[in-house]
Amino acid sequence: MQLTGQPFLILTIILVPVSLLVTLVLWGRVGGPKPVQLLARLVMLLFCQVTAVAMIFVMVNNANMIYGSWDDLLGDGGHISSVPNVPAAAAGANGASANGQPGNDAAKPARSKVIQQFKPVDDPLVPKDVQTTDLKGAVSGVDGEVNVWLPPQYNDPAYKNTNFPVVELFPGFPGSSKTWFGSLKVSEQLAPLMKSGQVTPFILISPRTQLISTTVDTGCANVPGKVNADTWLSTDVPQMILDNFRADPSPNGWAVGGFSAGAACADRMALLHPDRYRAAVSLSGYNDPHSLTSSLTANDPHLRETSNPLYILKHAATPPNLALYQSGDHGDGYEDGQALATAAKPPTTVKVVLTTGPHTPSLWRPMVPDVFKWLTTIIPAPRPSA
Repeated sequence: MQLTGQPFLILTIILVPVSLLVTLVLWGRVGGPKPVQLLARLVMLLFCQVTAVAMIFVMVNNANMIYGSWDDLLGDGGHISSVPNVPAAAAGANGASANGQPGNDAAKPARSKVIQQFKPVDDPLVPKDVQTTDLKGAVSGVDGEVNVWLPPQYNDPAYKNTNFPVVELFPGFPGSSKTWFGSLKVSEQLAPLMKSGQVTPFILISPRTQLISTTVDTGCANVPGKVNADTWLSTDVPQMILDNFRADPSPNGWAVGGFSAGAACADRMALLHPDRYRAAVSLSGYNDPHSLTSSLTANDPHLRETSNPLYILKHAATPPNLALYQSGDHGDGYEDGQALATAAKPPTTVKVVLTTGPHTPSLWRPMVPDVFKWLTTIIPAPRPSA
């Protein structure tokens, strides 16, 4: 039975009155010595509490998609097959590659395309037109799912020879690769806006970012001997998209976005890879991960410094040609966005938006249309080229 969706939720709801009824029926029937009676009744009370907590957990999880599967919840899905040493161009060097395509440089030999098999996401909370595939990262050594949604124009005959821009979306931590499509309803909100021409027809992709466990956040960084998260997200995943879809190969056609920990990841990825991304969207993000005890980047002084978007921006060899969208409440991302805006020099631009509300999808969900309308001003719609 799936962790998300109605069947498991209904089961947890049924178990609450059942546990109460069982307790009421058996309470006075427990025999034996006093210690045995006390222990039995304690177990009954604990059973009632467990069923109530389970029901609340499932309700909250279905609303926010913190955990998209039992694998996400248990946190041990074997997503790191190896941790190879990666080339500097794929590891996050702040500079341009030879041709602007993810993970490519002049020294690399020609490679064969890796064609993936896609299927609908098996989750009742995710629209059926969202596809997923299990990707084995050839460069990073990371294995994980990548979810893909194609815009309405993609299968229009008028666009059969058109390459489409791409937005790579990251959840918070812990978080599921399905959260943007399930809880934030990004594709459902944007489809009509794309059809009407108000929003660029982006290919939306959301790869797995929870790679180690529910208690260890990679910070989207390459951590020697532990994980090549950066290379997975900036090289393996984009290259797979280019291999399997009519995606724009130029950095001017790619953007990243995220909320919470995924927002910090988006800023970090764009600033470290201006040769691969043109824009980044940060919803309630942060610059310094120092307060996140679960983050590998917070626990290493060097990684903490070099993973900080503000540090990356200040120490860039030249100001990157990036557009950054930063939103947050006071004490929850707003000041971090202002710091980036203060440090930015042309051609870098930073838009900072003050928001008020809880640090949950209920705040970020209604922001989706305006965020993508802003992104449309940075990455315009492609023209039909049948």
